[in-house]
Amino acid sequence: MTSVRRPAADHACKMSKKDGSSNSESLYRIQPHYYVHVLDQTSNVTRVEVGPQTFIRKDNERVIVGPSAMVVVPPRHYCIVENPVAREEGRVVFDASGQARLLHADTEVRLFQDPFPLYPGERLASAVLPLKVVPANRALHLRALRDFKEGEEAREAGDEWLFGPGTYVPRPEVEILSEISATIIGPNQALRLRARLETVDRKGVKRVAGEEWIVSQVGAYLPGEYEEVVELVNARVLTEKTALLVRATRTFTDQRGVRRKNGEQWLVRFSDMEAFIPDVYEEVEEELEITTLTSRQYCVVCDPVGPNGKPQLGQRKLIKGEKSFFLEPGESLEDGINDNYILQEDEALVLRASEGFTDDTVSPPVARRPGDRWMVHGPVEFVPPIEVEVVLQQSAIPLDRTEGIYVRNNRTGEVRAVCGQTYMLTQDEELWSKELPTSVTELLKADALADRGAYSQLREARGQASQAAHMDKTRVVTYRVPHNAAVQVYDYKQKRSRVVFGPDLVMLEPDEEFTQLSLSGGKPKKPNTIRALSLLLGPDFCTDIVTVETSDHARLSLQIAYNWHFDVGNKTAEDACKIFSVPDFVGDACKAIASRVRGAVAQRPFDDFHKNSAKIIRQSVFGTDEAGKVRDRFVFPQNSLVVTSIDIQSVEPVDQRTRDSLQKSVQLAIEITTNAQEAAAKHEAERTEQEARGRLERQKIKDEAAAELARKELVELQTACAAIESTGQAKAEAQSRAEAARIEGEAAVDQASLKARAATIEAESELERLRAAREAELKYTEESNQLEIARSKDMAGIEIEKFRQMVQAMGTETLQAMATAGGDQQVKMLQSLGLQSTLITDGRTPISLLNTAQGLVGLQPGVPPAPRH
Repeated sequence: MTSVRRPAADHACKMSKKDGSSNSESLYRIQPHYYVHVLDQTSNVTRVEVGPQTFIRKDNERVIVGPSAMVVVPPRHYCIVENPVAREEGRVVFDASGQARLLHADTEVRLFQDPFPLYPGERLASAVLPLKVVPANRALHLRALRDFKEGEEAREAGDEWLFGPGTYVPRPEVEILSEISATIIGPNQALRLRARLETVDRKGVKRVAGEEWIVSQVGAYLPGEYEEVVELVNARVLTEKTALLVRATRTFTDQRGVRRKNGEQWLVRFSDMEAFIPDVYEEVEEELEITTLTSRQYCVVCDPVGPNGKPQLGQRKLIKGEKSFFLEPGESLEDGINDNYILQEDEALVLRASEGFTDDTVSPPVARRPGDRWMVHGPVEFVPPIEVEVVLQQSAIPLDRTEGIYVRNNRTGEVRAVCGQTYMLTQDEELWSKELPTSVTELLKADALADRGAYSQLREARGQASQAAHMDKTRVVTYRVPHNAAVQVYDYKQKRSRVVFGPDLVMLEPDEEFTQLSLSGGKPKKPNTIRALSLLLGPDFCTDIVTVETSDHARLSLQIAYNWHFDVGNKTAEDACKIFSVPDFVGDACKAIASRVRGAVAQRPFDDFHKNSAKIIRQSVFGTDEAGKVRDRFVFPQNSLVVTSIDIQSVEPVDQRTRDSLQKSVQLAIEITTNAQEAAAKHEAERTEQEARGRLERQKIKDEAAAELARKELVELQTACAAIESTGQAKAEAQSRAEAARIEGEAAVDQASLKARAATIEAESELERLRAAREAELKYTEESNQLEIARSKDMAGIEIEKFRQMVQAMGTETLQAMATAGGDQQVKMLQSLGLQSTLITDGRTPISLLNTAQGLVGLQPGVPPAPRH
């Protein structure tokens, strides 16, 4: 409203200044609802002049404000005025000098009233504002700035209270702290409140500062002036499979009236309540799932809760399925939920008593002492009592004839091998691991025939693979001895050895070990190159490089191969142990043979040895018999090794000059042979060239004669073609014209026949279409008539059924009464009038009176005549 008046005020001010400039500066035309402040410079008093009037300023006066529009406060609006004028009985109070008295540093709230001016010193602290309407479920938080009295209630400075719902009228003594909205509390919800100062809640309970409480009543809750909302708490919905573990944060009485101590824990189940809202002194630690045991499960509860509700520390409780339960506070499961031990016929359990008890699972009952061990054999379903500890579950170990296990008795310490049967360990037995050297383990995995001579490469190639491959050390160590081989096994307990010849299977006893063979290898032979478990009996060969020196000091390198085998005779124990008497038979044999070869070669010059090397070496190794012939074998009596033959694979000089001279002589012999072969080849090539040239000349003459004959035939053919061409052109033109005419005639005939056939087909298709249309129309008409007939029959049946049901519903007596109702009523009316008979007619309808007299003549006394109508 004020913003609307101000343009008018500005307009009035401008008009006044315009008029003053036209008439005099001392003239002000003040419109209605406008005012000016006039300062009397003589008395320094400022007064207010209110329109409508024409104000003439005196010389000692000066207009300091205005003309300005009065302040207009519409209905349901207000404004705040600072330094308001003092009023008594609604009138402005002036001092002795005529100046309006002001209430300095004070404010005044002015509501709807007539437009008013602002006195000198007054100031609008705010614009004209609408009154604040506080709706339902909302309130204004107010605080008193100074003491005042509101109606009959006295307010002191600092007091706080709520206002609403309604229209709030501001007061200078009151400030608005905030606007509070009600919190909607739904089902399964609660509002957690805290007292800021000492107060009394809605239920009349005194609350101290900082105290918290819960409001769970469904609906809108508006907190009090000294209450603050902490949070809106949602209820924890419980099911039959969940429970809440709750802990008390201080001693209090819970919702069910149970006294809870600080730190106490308890469970809230579905059977207690469907939805749980924690109190201010309750803290939900976790949500627990129900523990469910099937009929094939069990569990052991540690520190179970006793009948007094307290945990029995140190005790254990066995719970068998089928059952569902919640773990009470302080309880825990030992090893979780376990399945019942289902033992088959070849399975058993090794049990150990952890405390003394009487075992009722056997008949008769047995008293078990702590530490006792026994077995339960299947088939059975077994649940161990709490006094029993299951050491392990064992299964019978099926063993073939070539399989076995090492078993140790824990009481006696005896270790034995069990082979070729199905065996189950007893409670005092366990599997024993036989430790083997790493080299033996690798040799057991290697192929004795395929991997020989490559032991070092095999060891490097397998590397980590040999470590990763896990070998069951409790199984009896077996080794398949290949054909024509032998393996020596030594028993360290009985201090004797045995030799096994292949093909056979060696199964080690607990105290037996394999005898490893460390043989020389390579060229020349180096010791400890080949490792093996089996000794090949041969026949076999080995190759060695031997350096010799002739009598004329020529050093040669010989590569010699030996064929050898072991002569074991009847394979008796003595002969068998003899072949293993020399650890490195390869190195020993090669050294002995090399020694003999060096001695023989040292006695011969280079030329003689170069020509007769094979004979010299064989004679030195095998020796000669009494007849001077070279023997065919060389026997080592220490281990029965027999060398049968020697092959000299290569002879190379070690000295470079000798090697160069030998190579020059060889190259010269090769050059002479090459030149001879080259001359022979050249002569043969020249002879072949002459023969080829003669055949070429002869063939050229034959080709020229054939070309002349072909040229003659070509000329003849050209002449014949020209004649045929001249006669054939005319004939071809005539034949083409005749053929064209014939084709045109046949095409015209075919066209006419096709047109006729098309017309016939078109007429037949049109006739067929008309026939189909008529048949469809007839069929439609017939089906429509049938449907109409059926509908009529159905409607008639419905009407008949309707009439029949109406008749049945009303009854025959009701219909008869309805039919005779008019006549009976007339008869009763006539009888009431005392008439015996009557006849009523309209005078235009003829009436037959032929039979009227019969009733009159035969009328019996006392019988009334039938009524006529």
